[in-house]
Amino acid sequence: MSTVDLHTLTGAYALHALSEEERGEFERHAADCEACAQEALELSETAARLGLATTMTPSAALKSRVMRQITTVRQEGPRGTSPLRSPGGNRARRLSRWALAACLAGVAAFGGTAVWQYDRAEDAQQRAQQAERSTDAIAAVLAAPDARTRTAELADGGRGTVVVSKSRDRAVFIASDIASPPEGKVYQLWFDDGGTMRSAGLMDPGRTARPVLLEGAVGGASGMGITVEPAGGSTQPTSSPLALMTFPA
Repeated sequence: MSTVDLHTLTGAYALHALSEEERGEFERHAADCEACAQEALELSETAARLGLATTMTPSAALKSRVMRQITTVRQEGPRGTSPLRSPGGNRARRLSRWALAACLAGVAAFGGTAVWQYDRAEDAQQRAQQAERSTDAIAAVLAAPDARTRTAELADGGRGTVVVSKSRDRAVFIASDIASPPEGKVYQLWFDDGGTMRSAGLMDPGRTARPVLLEGAVGGASGMGITVEPAGGSTQPTSSPLALMTFPA
């Protein structure tokens, strides 16, 4: 029999991080522990949404674009053969110089476009790296042995779940069935520091179902709230909260 407190294994169970023996032991425990069963279910739902949020579906035109580009790539010639010589070799070299000059002119003409495309690629790479770091941090909270969840109904009919890890001093929020914010508005998250609301970041208006790592440490916060704010967010809430949630003990 394991000496580990089975109540602390909900996060590891949701992420399939237990051995077969530990998994079976936890499932037998959860059959008689409604709190652990509910918490494991909520963490599993959150982990599933996290996986969906980080996937990317390629465009339908990707295959045809790749196939078109393949036809423009010069095939590699047979290895070990000597270059063909012809009486027109000098003319061929002159043509090569003209071709090189044309290529250089093209580079000069489209240099600005190339720099712009490079900057776009750099920005995309930085965004991808930032998203990866955020995903890792969210997964760490969900997998923490002391991860605890609390779910509440939102004023608009949706539902919000917060996962808190005291050992990591971080919290994750995930909403389901929540409508997109009105035009020019954004959902803003808040820590409740004994009645004083502290900004915990903004939700992506186009991805309201994506798990959000609340910005900043949980600290002494007793709970969190969510409000509708002008685009860019506010320093203090300017609207009635969609929900106020007390953090789980």
